Amino acid sequence: MTPAATRSRPLREFYEDPGVPVASGTPRALRQARMLAGVLGPPAGRPRTVLDVGCGDGTAAAVAAPVLAGHRLLGVDWSQHALRHARARLPCVVRGELTGGGLPVRSGAVDVVLCGEVVEHLVDPDTALDELRRVLRPGGHLLLSTPNLAAWYNRVLLAAGVQPVFSEVSLRAVHGRPGSRVAGHLRLYTARALREFVTAAGFEVVRLAGAPFHGVPRPLRPLDRLACARPPLASILLLHARRRS
Repeated sequence: MTPAATRSRPLREFYEDPGVPVASGTPRALRQARMLAGVLGPPAGRPRTVLDVGCGDGTAAAVAAPVLAGHRLLGVDWSQHALRHARARLPCVVRGELTGGGLPVRSGAVDVVLCGEVVEHLVDPDTALDELRRVLRPGGHLLLSTPNLAAWYNRVLLAAGVQPVFSEVSLRAVHGRPGSRVAGHLRLYTARALREFVTAAGFEVVRLAGAPFHGVPRPLRPLDRLACARPPLASILLLHARRRS
């Protein structure tokens, strides 16, 4: 077994565990669906091919279904457990990986890539962005979301010496931060870092927006929604970018 395979085996076992969450919150999915609607335009035009990379159990695509009417949707995920659930919600789902040539799609065949809460789970995000760029046509759209390391409450927690929300030091248990659920986050981004990362990968950032996090305690949710007006402070970062030719 190669060193890379040895490293990936614990991750594969982690994501095939039925106890690991395979869906993000509805508020993020709704905001991303609205962003997608602006990208696709009226459904009466040419049908677009939308690739949902890391589709999980298909919940986010189901939320976006009204926007996707008349367009082609393909869901891709690494986890067979997630795909079993996704088949009940998506018309077509296949297994694929964000490695060089790991997505079962020909180059330049996709109009829009959805990549919701995936990049923070990746060992090699650089190769992943290269693969997303490969399957997109020139000028195609990337809609990417990821937790914000610099969310308003993380700034307070870090100042107090507490591990920030979303960050994890172990795949076995939560240590040093609020919460009890391990999500498998390996990478975290601020708004500035996400912009620079996507731009360096051959994309032009069109818009960066914020979304709330469903895990925020109920008394603090109004404040979390207010923070969405300032993406660098928001819980979740929603990025719309276009592939440069």
